[in-house]
Amino acid sequence: MPTFVHVDKCDGCRALAQPACMYICPNDLMSLDVSIGKGFNQEPDLCWECYSCVKTCPQGAIEMRGYADVMPMGSRVTPLRGTDSIMWAIQYRNGEVKRFKYPIRTTPWGSIDSTLGEPAPPDEGFRSQELFGEPKQLHIEALPVLTA
Repeated sequence: MPTFVHVDKCDGCRALAQPACMYICPNDLMSLDVSIGKGFNQEPDLCWECYSCVKTCPQGAIEMRGYADVMPMGSRVTPLRGTDSIMWAIQYRNGEVKRFKYPIRTTPWGSIDSTLGEPAPPDEGFRSQELFGEPKQLHIEALPVLTA
């Protein structure tokens, strides 16, 4: 379900250097039409359908289009963000509305220590090709090394 922007709702995130949708899109599909000051999806066919833009839009101007084979009656899907959950409201063409609520946090903000129980980074720091937790997370003794 690629995204599309309702131009009547979009204000181009006027207070920001670039629209939130443009900043958050992992595929760089969202763009700003400078002449009218509105955001738009420049390549809907390439949309990854991650819905980051939909969830981050402060105006609620971005929605998803339902595919005819998935939603034969047509629908409108809108996320309503909160600090601890997202409520997805689905409105079908016949007017029926269904809502689904999903938690987005299970722990308090800032309470997770991602380095807990891990050793300090090696002295070579960023010059090493190892990622955090390697090779331990790969269940190997050491990463293979190319020899010339």
